[in-house]
Amino acid sequence: MPLLKIQTSTSIADKQQLALEASKKVAEILGKPERYVMVNVNDQQTLTFAGSTEAAAYLELKSINLPESETAQLSTRLCDFINSQLDIDVDRIYIEFSNAPRHLWGWNGATF
Repeated sequence: MPLLKIQTSTSIADKQQLALEASKKVAEILGKPERYVMVNVNDQQTLTFAGSTEAAAYLELKSINLPESETAQLSTRLCDFINSQLDIDVDRIYIEFSNAPRHLWGWNGATF
């Protein structure tokens, strides 16, 4: 049910490894089973931020029961993760959080 999309202007040598690490991180920070986590990684995207083409990232985290009261903490943890993995300054990362209603999130031929 959690989905993390990572878009970055940088080149990532091992996208699969980053996706696996991100999957573990999302499961950990949301307290959800990793078997439901999906991660999508897109590198070498054309991104500008603050009038600059320096390394930047845009993340989307979507999940059922995403705790709105914890988005600041989630932002810190995800920014720190991206910084440690891709060396992108945390002030060059945007994150969009989205809480998905169960009836609008499909899986396995049904909804949650």
